[in-house]
Amino acid sequence: MKTLILGATPNPKRYAFLAANKLVGHEHEIVNVGIKKGEVAGAEILNGMPEVEGVDTVTLYLGPKKQEPYYDWLVGDVRPRRIIFNPGTENAELAMRARAAGIKTEVACTLVLLSSGQYAKE
Repeated sequence: MKTLILGATPNPKRYAFLAANKLVGHEHEIVNVGIKKGEVAGAEILNGMPEVEGVDTVTLYLGPKKQEPYYDWLVGDVRPRRIIFNPGTENAELAMRARAAGIKTEVACTLVLLSSGQYAKE
């Protein structure tokens, strides 16, 4: 299952960094997208809005205002099965757009979902 981490960072003190490593540790393929350069959990951090295919889940680590430029890309190009809004990333507008496009939305913590064995479940 491929997960796109929006807000990826090489900073080991950030939750996005921890999530990337934990996802890889649970044998999930990751795509890191962020504004920083570098690598996390063996995957390069891609900048901008790269062409990606086969993304099952997007897990957000950007605040609502910083998500705005990504709306059309996420909903129209990436088209994941679900978007996880981690604490602090909750965004009613993006959630509404996603649901209108048939994308499941979830307000949850990726780290908790992984730790509790609920990440891959519907």
